[in-house]
Amino acid sequence: MCLRRYYVLFVIEAERRVVHLLGVTTNPNNPWVTQAARNFAAGLEDGDRRFCFLVRDRDTKFTSSFDTVFASIGIEAIKTPVRSPRANAYAERFVRTVREECLDHLLIFSRRHLESVLAEYVRHYNRARPHRGLHLDPPQPVDAGDRSGVVRRRDVLGGLIHEYELAA
Repeated sequence: MCLRRYYVLFVIEAERRVVHLLGVTTNPNNPWVTQAARNFAAGLEDGDRRFCFLVRDRDTKFTSSFDTVFASIGIEAIKTPVRSPRANAYAERFVRTVREECLDHLLIFSRRHLESVLAEYVRHYNRARPHRGLHLDPPQPVDAGDRSGVVRRRDVLGGLIHEYELAA
C-alpha cells in the first residue's frame, strides 16, 4: 500500500456558505481543473443559478482556460492578492472545518473512498451543520415544520458526526 496525496477542488458560495465538490485527483493539472470548471458551469446553467464573481487564488493550475470557462457564462474570475489567505476566508475556513471535523479522524484508503467521505460530509455541511454566520441555520435549510415531537439521531460517516431531526 502506498500513501498518496489527493487534491480536492471545491467551490463555496459566499452568501450562504453552500459548498460544491468539483472533484478529487492526484494530479491537479490544467486540463483536469478546466474540465471540472466546465462540468460545474454546465450544472449552473442547467440549475438556473447565477453568480457574478469567482474568487480564486493564484495557483498555476488556474490558467486562462479555467477563467474562460467561467467568463463564458458571465462569471468574472477575481484573483486573490499574493500570500493573503484572508482574501478567500470562506474557502480557508471550510478547509479547516472539513479537516478538523472529518478528515483528521479517518484513514482514507483511496480516491473513491475520499470522494465518498467528502460527498457525505458536504451533504451534512450544506443541509444539517449550523453556521454562526447564518444565525445557526445550515446553508441549505430543510423546512422543519412542526418543532414538537420525538427527536431522532442519525449517524453520519459511521458515527463520527451526529445529526438530529424530528421523527415523522
